[in-house]
Amino acid sequence: MSVAAGLLDVENLTGQSRFVVDLVSIPIFSAIAGLITNWTGVIMLFAPLRFRGFRCPGVKTLFPLLPRRIQVLPIFAPGGVLGFQGFIPARAERMASICVDKGLSRLGSVRDFLNELDPDAIADQIALVARPLVPGMVEEIMQREHPELWAQLSPPLRGVVQQRVLNRLPVIAHHTMDAIEDNIDELIDIKLMVVARLREEPRILRDVIRNLGARELRFMTAIGFWLGLPLGLLLALLLQATSSVPGLPHWLVVLVGAAAIGVTVNVVAIKMVFEPAEPAPRYRYLWKQAKFARRQYEASASYGWSLAHEVITMSNIVTELVTGPRSDKTRVLIQSVMVGEVDRMIGPTRALVRVAVGSQEFDAIRRSSTAMAWDVLPHLAADDEFTRRQAAKIDAFCTARLRELPPSEFMEMLYSAVEQDAWLLYVHGGFLGLFVGAAHLVIFGG
Repeated sequence: MSVAAGLLDVENLTGQSRFVVDLVSIPIFSAIAGLITNWTGVIMLFAPLRFRGFRCPGVKTLFPLLPRRIQVLPIFAPGGVLGFQGFIPARAERMASICVDKGLSRLGSVRDFLNELDPDAIADQIALVARPLVPGMVEEIMQREHPELWAQLSPPLRGVVQQRVLNRLPVIAHHTMDAIEDNIDELIDIKLMVVARLREEPRILRDVIRNLGARELRFMTAIGFWLGLPLGLLLALLLQATSSVPGLPHWLVVLVGAAAIGVTVNVVAIKMVFEPAEPAPRYRYLWKQAKFARRQYEASASYGWSLAHEVITMSNIVTELVTGPRSDKTRVLIQSVMVGEVDRMIGPTRALVRVAVGSQEFDAIRRSSTAMAWDVLPHLAADDEFTRRQAAKIDAFCTARLRELPPSEFMEMLYSAVEQDAWLLYVHGGFLGLFVGAAHLVIFGG
C-alpha cells in the first residue's frame, strides 16, 4: 500500500520502518488525545456558567428543522445565536430537581431538617434579634395607628408599654416557632425551595457537584492518558495487520481508529467511576467496585457541607418563609399568633383599650404587630455565629444520613448530573479523536 507523505519524513530521519514509526507515534498521539478528550469533557460539564455565543447566519432558519434531541443542547440561544453553556449550569433546574428526588428526599423531610436546627434555639435567637428592634417598632406602630393616644402618654408610660412587650418577647418568639414547627410542611416545600435557589444561582449546583466528585473528575482526566496509550498501541498493530488488505486506505483506518479511541476512553472512564455500585466479581468487571462508591464515606462529608452551607441554610429557609410561594400562609399564621399575643398582653383591660382607641384602631394595632414580627424574621440569619452553629447541625445530619445510604443510591446523586448528557461526551470524544487522528496523518503521512 502506498503511503502519502507527511510534514515529517520520519522514516528517513530515524532510519526506522513505517511500522516502528506508527508503533511509537500512534500510542503517544492516542494518549494525548485521551487526556485532552477527558479534560475538555470535564470542563464542558461545568463551564461556562452562563451562555456565551455569537449570532451565526443560518442558525435561526436551520434550528426548527433539527431533531428535538439536538434543539435542547446548550449550544443554541434565541435569535440565531450559536454558542455554549456548561451542561450542568444549563440543566440547573432539572438537575436540582433530580438532586432533591435522588438525594435530599432520602435524607429527610423539611420537618426533619427543622428539628435538627432546634426550633427552641431559633426562638431564642428571634427574641435576641428582636430585642433592640422592639422599642422602635412599638413607637412606629403607635404613631402610625394611634398617634394622638401615643402623644398623650408620658415618656415613662411609653417605656412601660415597650417594656411589657420586651418582657413578653421570649414567650412570643417561642409561640411563633411552635406555630411554624406545627405547620412547617404547609409553609415550605423543600423541593421548590431548593430548585428555585439552584435555578437562580447555577454556580451553587456547579460547585456542589464539582466538590462532590472532585477526585473522580480528576481521575477521569488522568485515565484518558493511560487508556490512550494501550489503545494507540492496538491501533498501530491493527494498521500493520490491515496494511495488506486491498482497497483499505491507511488514512481511513487511522481516522476511524482514532475516533473509536476517543469514544472508548470516555465510556470506560465513566463506567469505572459509576459501575458497579457494590463489589462485583472480576469476570464481570476488570475493577472490583466503582471509584465513587468506594469513596462514599469521604464524599458524604463534602456533600453534607455543601448542603448545609449553600442550600439548606437559615437564610434560605427564612427567605422561603417570607417570600416563597407559600409566604401568604406564613403571614396568616404569624398574624394569628400575634393577635393572640396582643390580646394576652392587654389582658383584662382589652375592652377598655378598645373603647379608648376605637375598634378599628385597636384591630389595626393587632394587625401591625404581625408586620413587626414579619420584619424581625429577615434579621434571624444576620448573626454569623448563630448561622454557623445551625449550619454545623445540618452538616452533621446530612453527612450521617448520606453515609447510611446504599452505594447505588448515593452514586445516583452524581451520576444523574452526567448520565443525561453522557452521549454528548462520547460524541465529543469521537470528534476529538478524529481531529487528533487527522493531525497524525498530516504530520506523519498516510
